[in-house]
Amino acid sequence: MTGSVSIEVNEINLPKSLAVSVIMESRPSSSRWIDESWSVVGVTVGEDADDADQQAVKTLFEHDGIKQLLFSGFNLTLYKDECESYYHNIKAPSPDCYVIARNNSDDVPIPYLVSLSFDEANAYLECEDTVFTTTLAPELYRWLEQFVLVNYVPEKRIKRKRKNWKNAGREKVNQ
Repeated sequence: MTGSVSIEVNEINLPKSLAVSVIMESRPSSSRWIDESWSVVGVTVGEDADDADQQAVKTLFEHDGIKQLLFSGFNLTLYKDECESYYHNIKAPSPDCYVIARNNSDDVPIPYLVSLSFDEANAYLECEDTVFTTTLAPELYRWLEQFVLVNYVPEKRIKRKRKNWKNAGREKVNQ
């Protein structure tokens, strides 16, 4: 058949983790209760910190109260048991990357984890950490897609049979 593309999944050598950096942006707030608002502008691939055990922060841009900071030194790791969440992420209309942060003493959010799993991000959100979302970079999308193709096996859906509760109560009385 001409025009078809086949992928040999056995020959793909996928890295289990990638070095990534987070770009965060601060803007002056129009609210009278907060001075500035923070957001994640993007997650880039390939920025390692100088020291493997430490994350680095670098100012990329600063003008008229707008500031962009690059937080490098993160390792984004994929796990086979999160494949269901990864699958739903790449099938979404807009696949996302999740950055989990905690506020420091100056009330500035400092990222400490990057994930591609909605379920993991939601768990941190329930623990009252700040979770930022940003559009998934094309390199990360391709990497995630290959990982899902190699590792994801959907569970077969089984229809449950209803239990007849009326008869179950009579059996206990008759015994």
